[in-house]
Amino acid sequence: MCGIAGFSLFDYQEGNTTTLEAMGQAIYHRGPDASGTYLDEKIGLCHRRLSILDLTEAGNQPMYSADGKLVIVFNGEIYNFLELRAELEQQGVTFKSHTDTEVILALYAREGVQCLEKLNGMFAFALWDISKQELFIARDRLGKKPLYYYSQDGRFAFGSEIKAILALDNIPREIRLDAVYDFFAYQYVPDPKSIFKHIHKLPPAHYMVLNKNGFSIHEYWDLSFKNTSHQSEETHKTQLKALLEKVTKQRMVSDVPLGAFLSGGVDSSGVVAMMAEASDNPVKTCTIGFDDKAFNEADFAREIAEKYKTEHHEYTVHQNVAERLEHIVSFFDEPFADPSLVPTFFVSELARKAVTVALAGDGGDEMFAGYEKYTTDDIENRLRNKFPEPLRKKLFPTLANVAGILPGSVGRKGKSLLNSLSHDPAMGFYITNSMMTDKMWSSLVKPDVAAQLKDYHPSQYTIDAYNKADGPDHLSKILYTDIKTYMTGDILVKVDRMSMAHSLEVRAPILDYQVAEFAASVPSTQKYRNGEKKYLLKEVFKPFIPDSLLYRKKMGFSTPLDEWFRGELKATTEALILKPNAGLHSIFSELKISSIWNEHQSNTKDHGIVLWSMLMFEMWYERYAA
Repeated sequence: MCGIAGFSLFDYQEGNTTTLEAMGQAIYHRGPDASGTYLDEKIGLCHRRLSILDLTEAGNQPMYSADGKLVIVFNGEIYNFLELRAELEQQGVTFKSHTDTEVILALYAREGVQCLEKLNGMFAFALWDISKQELFIARDRLGKKPLYYYSQDGRFAFGSEIKAILALDNIPREIRLDAVYDFFAYQYVPDPKSIFKHIHKLPPAHYMVLNKNGFSIHEYWDLSFKNTSHQSEETHKTQLKALLEKVTKQRMVSDVPLGAFLSGGVDSSGVVAMMAEASDNPVKTCTIGFDDKAFNEADFAREIAEKYKTEHHEYTVHQNVAERLEHIVSFFDEPFADPSLVPTFFVSELARKAVTVALAGDGGDEMFAGYEKYTTDDIENRLRNKFPEPLRKKLFPTLANVAGILPGSVGRKGKSLLNSLSHDPAMGFYITNSMMTDKMWSSLVKPDVAAQLKDYHPSQYTIDAYNKADGPDHLSKILYTDIKTYMTGDILVKVDRMSMAHSLEVRAPILDYQVAEFAASVPSTQKYRNGEKKYLLKEVFKPFIPDSLLYRKKMGFSTPLDEWFRGELKATTEALILKPNAGLHSIFSELKISSIWNEHQSNTKDHGIVLWSMLMFEMWYERYAA
């Protein structure tokens, strides 16, 4: 795992080797083992290396092709590189290193941009073709590795993180207001936007070609649900088990110590079980717990660790979050507010003490329908189909307002349900899962900001993904939507930044694109059956995981936000979001912020999620925008 960055000199004389080194230094944490730069008359490239394969100098980057006509900086891992290398050797190619990086160079030399069709892994790379005078930049199919780029008035730069681009002189930091609106709705900024107006994300499964005429962006893969398999459930179980065993074993190839995140949930437990089956030595496992039993899964993780006799490490997050929160948040260079970033940071810190590579269970919920929200959505959609559309649209908003008067969670849930039912399925899915209601946004936002955003609404991001989905049923469409939005913009960003904060590589077997394509072909009734989430995956893992764990209620990587804001985080938050010159006050009314803060402190209402988003925005603003 590494960090990459660079700039174009086609139209703008950007900088020199010192500039490239500064870009690399900004993302030092992604690769502390080695660094390198490349600079010619048209392109500058830099690389920070975290050594995983071929720990010798032969693995350093930038790396050149044998004929010296290609040069690459690469972040990630190609899991099928050994098979690709063998094929290339049969064609007469010789290799100087044992790295997957050299395989990409050789494959591109033969197949050009079509090389992407053969690469299976997590990656973002920039490859400079000196003969063609073209820069080829690509990102993996599901977006596990990040790639940002800056483009304005002939200037072009890119980096694994925004902070590498900001290391250049005179990069404007103008904030996108629609991205701010997105952030408070989703807790992240969705691609291809970033929080800055002139910095963008290269979307997953896309590549870019840059030359003297400018740049173009192309999609090279998409996940399709339309080709439903009609094989038996038993056949699907056999096929999925074999596939998961294969991709897990592929991700255990490493020249450095390797282990696993173990939450005690179905997916991470299943991955650990398969690692244990494939390994002659005890698997190293790492778990995070909380003092609050409602959020603590350490006991469940310990049960799996004991079953498979792993070398188990535990860390309990005591009331010490405030003293480290600013440091933790600094690794996100745009606002990000998924609260599970906190335990992910700590489990990564714990894992790095024992290993350099950790396997994780990410992807199971999105691929196989594991979230509780899929049950909620199933109920909503069944109810939606029982009422004529004109009745839903006319009557339910009124009923929602009445439900909102009811106290506590009953009123909140009733209002959300009725609001959702009054809309079509895509908008309903957005309403149920957005983190800030339209009413809350409208009550907080300043009139001048609202006026600038009068023609924009964050739901379009969800609706566009839902409408692009080609699945035969509603569940397929919302799984596609989550894979393309929530998983890419939230889950994978969180894991990348928090693991890279500790120079730890995280690999997710269930996120292999072959698993994704297989899951997309499985009928929805084998993923979600009579209220049972992740049905097929649980059937595969049943021989490996006790039923008491397999069928317990999902907890997720949650945090006690409401309690934190009345306790440990109270002083920190009050000092940041209520101060007179807070960046938050350029978006929201100071009076309204004070109002919901006071409601939360008096226990009148719980505003933990909204307050957390405000705190994350303000911490980001002070470091990157002020």
